[in-house]
Amino acid sequence: MPEIAAAVPPAGEQQDAMPAMSFLDHLEELRRRLVYSIIAAAAGFFVCWGFAENIFGIMQRPIMDALHRHGMVEKLVYLNPTEPFNLYLKIGFMAGIFVASPVILYQVWLFISPGLYRHEKRYVLPFMLSTVGLFLSGGYFGYKMVYPAALDFLIGYGKQFTPMITIGEYTDLFLTIILGLGIVFEMPILVFFLALMGIVTAGWMWRNIRYSILVIFILAAILTPTTDILNMCLFAAPMIALYIVSIAVAYLVHPKQRRARRERKAE
Repeated sequence: MPEIAAAVPPAGEQQDAMPAMSFLDHLEELRRRLVYSIIAAAAGFFVCWGFAENIFGIMQRPIMDALHRHGMVEKLVYLNPTEPFNLYLKIGFMAGIFVASPVILYQVWLFISPGLYRHEKRYVLPFMLSTVGLFLSGGYFGYKMVYPAALDFLIGYGKQFTPMITIGEYTDLFLTIILGLGIVFEMPILVFFLALMGIVTAGWMWRNIRYSILVIFILAAILTPTTDILNMCLFAAPMIALYIVSIAVAYLVHPKQRRARRERKAE
């Protein structure tokens, strides 16, 4: 059973392993990390609450530009007196999570780190930088590339009608696209941990690349708000590139590959 043998760490790594935690210990650790994350998110909410109106001004810029390009009234509407207040609450909460994301991600790392070997815990700084960086890159890519193209297509397609876009519907669409792409851009991080634990290998990912591309295009078709091929390809292209990057990540961190590199250095 070569795969099982490859998944067993060398004796030196076994000595570096942390003591095993019981199921109740894991639950207590999870509760602690969740409490700290909620406190950080709440603090971020109160910080961002006062800037919610300015944040929404940035959020609505793509739709304003699309309406302006098609000669339409640059105005969003609301149908319920409580909708603007609820909107700013939602914006403050989402922006607070962004602000608190370094603390929240650090809590994620603290929860999973007991299952890592001592020498693997040096990945904490790369984990923090890459996770935040990839999430922000995905959101920025959506804000600058995908979302404006999708809005331009949708507004232009219905230009014979008078739009009445509510602030709530627009915000939900904005968050779906931006957060969706931000989460998708975290693919290399997910593969990093799966490969680190020996669950996936670069060879397996490469052999199944055709099926992966099919799944990526299905996800792109679900995420994109339009039905045209161009916007679906705009979604799919960075996901395919990230999948290829993830193959390289899996090759670098898989236990079998790390062991082979150590043996080559020792010769």
